[in-house]
Amino acid sequence: MKKIILPLILVATLAACSTQTAYINGQTGKLGKEDMQTFFVSGLGQTQTIDAAAVCGGANKVVKVERQTSFLNGLLGMLTSGIYTPYDAKVYCAN
Repeated sequence: MKKIILPLILVATLAACSTQTAYINGQTGKLGKEDMQTFFVSGLGQTQTIDAAAVCGGANKVVKVERQTSFLNGLLGMLTSGIYTPYDAKVYCAN
């Protein structure tokens, strides 16, 4: 029984990885800002904002924005039963 628990936990954690990307002005650029955003209770009723135009020095210089659930984010969420659920946010700027 113990031999099956660890593989099940790993499969469940790996299956939770996801990325949402919004392309704004093109598709390639350099990373302007990366931030781990903290949410509680799976983020119910919570928002966090990054001003991408301020990061890149103008709205016309923003290339894309991403929100990602990485392996580490999924692991932390699983270990806390969804009480603490972090996400990674990235802003990419034109070169």
